[in-house]
Amino acid sequence: MRTIAVVTVARSDYGILMPVLREIERRDDLRLALVVGGMHLAPEFGYTAADIEADGFAISERVEMSLASDTRIGTATSIGLGVIGFANAFNRIAPDLIVLLGDRFEMHAAALAALPLGIPVAHIHGGEVTEGAFDESLRHGISKIAHLHFVSTEEYGQRLRRMGEEPWRITISGAPSLDNLESLTLLTRDELAKNIGIPLSEHPLLITWHPATLTLERSEQQLEALLAALVKAAEQLIFTAPNADPSGRRAHQRIAEFVATHRDAYLVENLGTLRYFSLMKLAGAMIGNSSSGIIEAASFELPVVNVGPRQNGRTRAINVIDVPDDEDSNAITTAIAKARSSEFRSELQGMTNPFGTGLAARIIVDRLANCPLDARLRAKKFFDGE
Repeated sequence: MRTIAVVTVARSDYGILMPVLREIERRDDLRLALVVGGMHLAPEFGYTAADIEADGFAISERVEMSLASDTRIGTATSIGLGVIGFANAFNRIAPDLIVLLGDRFEMHAAALAALPLGIPVAHIHGGEVTEGAFDESLRHGISKIAHLHFVSTEEYGQRLRRMGEEPWRITISGAPSLDNLESLTLLTRDELAKNIGIPLSEHPLLITWHPATLTLERSEQQLEALLAALVKAAEQLIFTAPNADPSGRRAHQRIAEFVATHRDAYLVENLGTLRYFSLMKLAGAMIGNSSSGIIEAASFELPVVNVGPRQNGRTRAINVIDVPDDEDSNAITTAIAKARSSEFRSELQGMTNPFGTGLAARIIVDRLANCPLDARLRAKKFFDGE
């Protein structure tokens, strides 16, 4: 029986990984070792490790690494603590494979810890581009450490090959978060309103915004421009909390201040996958700079106003309206008006999500179960092309 260690460090990656976790647990030939760290263990972000256990998953290891700091040096120090913590956790578990997802700094710490231990790494969502965040470099760094790749589109698989990754290591799986749409029964408006304690309007606006980590010196101006545009929207506003990135805590505080002084504006600290998807289904539009607006929103035919450079370079479906200048409040206002128009919404009927159809978890776990754990897997060679 193979032991598969899966790392989750934030509510965002946990929702994406959930179908993979369920599929591993379903298999008789695999044992799941769940390693939880980062934001999950921070009380200020809701201590979401408790939600993981409430979902029925046993936590094998907890890795403390987050500091109560909103600075660049605080993030750098957290990475160092994470490398130490993950190294000790992996050494105790002794897994056959480690599964990492995405581009967060906590995930990169886990990849660095696995490297000298000689444990093969499988990376989900490699090959993608987020030009407005230093996560871009972290994603590609994890890809160069990883031994198996599960990419969401053919384009991203091609990019990994251009980065020197051998083609046999790359599997086009689609985005595993979309598998949730096949397994979850979404909440009705009344059920969701009761669950989160908010009287939902007919078409609330969902706002998910995080600091663009390559332009932190302008983070406050960017957020103020967004908030000014949202006031003009004259619609119910449902905010989700920013991530634990540099300036993330300051952004969280400013959003909380905004909500406290504006009628029909609300901040929900942690929606979780079911409530987040249920709100996406009900929302009139989604606004911000989250990857969920690029990847998952298309499956709901949900209009998205993507503000600023954070998601630059990613594949987009026709539901995304880009506002390149995230300090231009008037441009954001215009984009919101377009997103809320019946004409734009009608154009999205029957659209296709380029990130897959909800079969990723089975594809990923089959590969994890059957890939030979031999010298060929461990000894990476640079692929120079055919």
